[in-house]
Amino acid sequence: MPRRKKNKFRAREQHRQVPDDSKTQRSDETIALEELPSCSSALEAPSQSVSQTQTSSPSQAWGQDSATIASPGAVDTRSENDEESQDEDVSYSPEDFSDSTSPTVNVDLVEQFLLHKYRMNQTILKEDIEKILGERHQGEYAAILEKAAEHLELVFAIDLKEVDSTKHVYELVSKLKLPNNGRMRAGRGWPRTGLVMNILGFILMKGNCAAEKDVWQFLKVLRVYAGRRHFIYGEPRKFVNNDLVKLKYLEYRQVPGSDPPLYEYLWGPRAHAETSKMKVLHFLAKVADTTPRAFPLQYEEALREERARARGAGRAGTSATARPDSMAPFASYSAH
Repeated sequence: MPRRKKNKFRAREQHRQVPDDSKTQRSDETIALEELPSCSSALEAPSQSVSQTQTSSPSQAWGQDSATIASPGAVDTRSENDEESQDEDVSYSPEDFSDSTSPTVNVDLVEQFLLHKYRMNQTILKEDIEKILGERHQGEYAAILEKAAEHLELVFAIDLKEVDSTKHVYELVSKLKLPNNGRMRAGRGWPRTGLVMNILGFILMKGNCAAEKDVWQFLKVLRVYAGRRHFIYGEPRKFVNNDLVKLKYLEYRQVPGSDPPLYEYLWGPRAHAETSKMKVLHFLAKVADTTPRAFPLQYEEALREERARARGAGRAGTSATARPDSMAPFASYSAH
């Protein structure tokens, strides 16, 4: 493979010295991960381009004294068709991500490789990750993989799972059962679950019902703007108001009695079925580097929901195991 492609994936080590126009020579994964707000940067105030009438920090957008969430926020003017054509034209091997000497850069390279495999809908093998790290960093394999997986979880809401412990095969799995494992379209593409978890978390923090204007004000803090194409979500308003509502992850309704009409978002039935308030709260707490108890009102509410679910599951289990007298002999025999 030409040497110049290897250099693309070393660019993170040198990006402070490289002119901005050099980004055009690097991979989509490198550019995207550099532009995404990190867990720490998500706690900072948004840029001055946000008007003073908006929230002055993500924390204030939540209505909390501290802690917020991270999300892919880089806006790109490329169309999804451009993304698809690049997916088809570009193919990388593990060697293209290798030859780094810095442990920190190795975490970044593994992140890029995992994200690339997810986008291309390809299998992730331990041996490929080991090739990226090289012999020098084999002893750090577990720690580097854990850090890379954690960052992808916090930003994209996807979990790295080992699906074959014998062959050490991994898969990135969406926290929600969105179509195409979170890609929202068949085949290849970026993970979009992170934005859904962000919105569900915001609704939870707002008392299980969030005004439309408040949701979009919050998304501006994450650099996701209605009417401006996003390189992951396409046109965000269509993604939120059409796709997520049709899939029943969100409910979008008019505020009763509002004139002119105002609208608000709630969790949809599919969100209630596939996740829980406690799971979303754990996700938010992880991103904010805190614990769910840092959100006391939401934590108590989530606990009540967990107890109610447990009672419901217990009743369902009891009714399932209760058998008519005529079934007792068969049950006794089958137990043997």
